[in-house]
Amino acid sequence: MITTRLLTTPAASVRREARSRRRQLLLGAVVMLAAFALPFIADAYIVSIASTAIVLAVLAMSTQLLTGIAGLPSLGQAAYLGVGAYTAALLASAGLTNGPVQLAAAAVAGAAAAAVTAVLLLRTRGVLFLMATFAVAELTRTIATQWASVTGGDDGLHTPPVTVWPGTPPLRGDGYTYLYLLGCFLVLAAAVAVLLRSRLVLALRAAADHEARLAALGHHVNRHLLAGFVTAGALAGAGGALLVAAHRYLSPADLGLDLSAMALLAAAIGLGTMRGAVAGAVLVVAVRDLLGTPTGGHAAALLGLAFLTVAYRPAITARLADWKRSRRP
Repeated sequence: MITTRLLTTPAASVRREARSRRRQLLLGAVVMLAAFALPFIADAYIVSIASTAIVLAVLAMSTQLLTGIAGLPSLGQAAYLGVGAYTAALLASAGLTNGPVQLAAAAVAGAAAAAVTAVLLLRTRGVLFLMATFAVAELTRTIATQWASVTGGDDGLHTPPVTVWPGTPPLRGDGYTYLYLLGCFLVLAAAVAVLLRSRLVLALRAAADHEARLAALGHHVNRHLLAGFVTAGALAGAGGALLVAAHRYLSPADLGLDLSAMALLAAAIGLGTMRGAVAGAVLVVAVRDLLGTPTGGHAAALLGLAFLTVAYRPAITARLADWKRSRRP
C-alpha cells in the first residue's frame, strides 16, 4: 500500500513524465543523427527511397491535419500536391531553379487550390467527404493528363536540379538533394509543431469531437474548417515542390490514387499524431520499396493487410482486452 501511494504522488508522476520526455528527446536525437548520416553510409538506392519517404511524410502530415485532427478523412491530398508540384516544375522549366522559392510558390498554389475546392468539399462529411476528395484528386490528374501544352501530358516534365541559394551550384548528387529535402522537411515540421499549439488546431479537434456543440457555443465552425483545409493544402503543395526536387521529373502518374491512399494509411498508422504520421510514411515506403522484391512483388498485399489491421484495430484491441479479462482468476 505504501509503495502504491508513493507511485501515485504528484512528484512521482512528474518524475515519470520527465523520464519520458528525456527518452523521447534521446530517441529524436538518434533518429536525426541517423537521418543526416544516411547519405554518407548508404548507397544511392537507399538514399532515393529515403527522399521518397520525406515527400510522403509531408503529405502524411497534411492528411493527418484533416483526418486525425479535424475528423475529415481525405483521399485527395495528392491533388494539392500535384498543383504544388506542377507550379514548382513550371518555375524550374522557366529557369527559376531556386528551391526555397519553388517551395513557397508551391505552398501558395496548394493553398489556393484547397481554398477553391473547399467551397464544395466542406459541405460534406464522413464517407461523402472521403469520396468527394477522391473525385477532386482524380479530376486533377485528368486535367494534368489532358492539358499537355502546359503539363506535358503523359510525357511529363523534366526539370533541372534545384539550387539552395542564387548563385550556388545546382544539387546534382542524390546525397545533396536528400539533405536539401531533409532540411525543408525540418522547416515544415517546425511550422506544423507551432500550428499544433494554436487555437486553430484546438478548434479543429473540437469540431471533430462534436461539431454541433462547437457551433452552439458561438464558434464559426466552417471558418475553422476552411482555415484547416487551406493549411493542409499548403502543406501538400510544399510536398509537391519536394517531389519535383527529388525526382526532377513529374507526370500525371505521380498523382494517382495510390499516393493519397498511402498518405491516408500513414496518417491512420500515426494514431492522430504528426510524429506517428511521419513514422507511418517511412514504414509504408519501406514496405513498398524494400520488401517488394523479397516478397515476390507482394508489397501491395502487405500494405493492404496493414490498412485492414489499422481499420479493425479498435475491434482487435477490444477483443484482446476481453480475452485478458476472461483469463483473470
